[in-house]
Amino acid sequence: MNSPINVSTLNSQIKSLLETTFIQVYVEGEVSNLTYHNSGHIYFSIKDQNSTISCVMFRGNTKYLKFRLEVGQKIVITGNITVYAPRGNYQLLCNKIEPSGQGALALAYEQLKTKLEQKGYFDPLRKKTLPKYPKKIALVTSATGAAIEDMKKVALHRWPLVEFILIPTLVQGEGSAYDISNAIKYADTLCVDIMIVGRGGGSIEDLWAFNEEIVANAIYEANTPIISAVGHEVDYLISDFVADVRAATPSNAIEIALPDINEHRMYLDSLRNEYDNLFKRILFNKEQDIINLKRLFEQNSMESKFKFIESEIKLLKSSFQSNLSQKIIHYENEIEMLVKTFKNNYSQNISKLQNNIDLLKNNYELNHPNKKDKNGFVQISKENKIISLDNLKVGDTVSLQSPKYIATCVINNLKKQ
Repeated sequence: MNSPINVSTLNSQIKSLLETTFIQVYVEGEVSNLTYHNSGHIYFSIKDQNSTISCVMFRGNTKYLKFRLEVGQKIVITGNITVYAPRGNYQLLCNKIEPSGQGALALAYEQLKTKLEQKGYFDPLRKKTLPKYPKKIALVTSATGAAIEDMKKVALHRWPLVEFILIPTLVQGEGSAYDISNAIKYADTLCVDIMIVGRGGGSIEDLWAFNEEIVANAIYEANTPIISAVGHEVDYLISDFVADVRAATPSNAIEIALPDINEHRMYLDSLRNEYDNLFKRILFNKEQDIINLKRLFEQNSMESKFKFIESEIKLLKSSFQSNLSQKIIHYENEIEMLVKTFKNNYSQNISKLQNNIDLLKNNYELNHPNKKDKNGFVQISKENKIISLDNLKVGDTVSLQSPKYIATCVINNLKKQ
């Protein structure tokens, strides 16, 4: 009978047997019990309808994992079996993980795209407007690639007034995503008008740095308007969705960023022609206004008025001369009639006045005080007023006056003869 072995020996033999037998396995299953540990290791299980096996992927291999594991996801693992002897547990040590039925990069792309879209990175309302006439443009790209030369060539013919600031950047390979992110952050501090981030064409692996979340975050957080210009027209990268504007190629980015100097030249020519036509039209209208004003001035000038007055005077003079003799004769006849009328009226007035004077003279002579002394003649007055005998009444007190005497009397009897 063989002697028994201890548990540690048994586990060691099992470990040696399993790890030497299952050096590399290629297994498919569904993810469950997923844990992303703070140490950077990933612990999970894969299962099918009947069985489950524990799995681990250490931090050294997780950096090559292009997508994020999710519970319920079907994956294909390349790895080996390892045994943890102190507990007698065995697990699948994962060296490489691929999504089942689709490429890892494609899945990682869709996962990150969905994540960033949910965070609002693609929202059109947050995208910045490109300035119409940029003076400085930062180019975040490789200093040795064909993209930089293409962009310079297009800019030279399109708008040579622009100034480029090249930020030499690693655009593919290990560490390129971090380099692109840092270059974007640095370019954002340079007070440029536009930033173009991109590179020329290549495989999906070559362009992958522009699908990294760290690059998307740098683009999203930048204050400078950014044009994403990666690969060819058919290539759509995460940076294209996050950037303010997507360009099909680096050359197209320059076409988008810069105005076309030839279009502006044609526009200036059209403006010049329009200005010339407008200027000529204004000059013609002003010239017509001056001509009309000159005519109006000539019609209303003092000289024209004097001429008009002179002609009127001549006309009046001729008319006056023609009518003068008739008017003189008429006036002479009127004067003669007036003279005759005046003489007649004068004679009549003189005669009338003479008659009045004669009457007054007779009355005066009749009433002269010297004639009052005749016998039988006295002046009758009442209350110091001369009164006629016809105006007296019985009882009136009157004065009888002659040149020498005044007698006061009372009328006792008054009879009319």
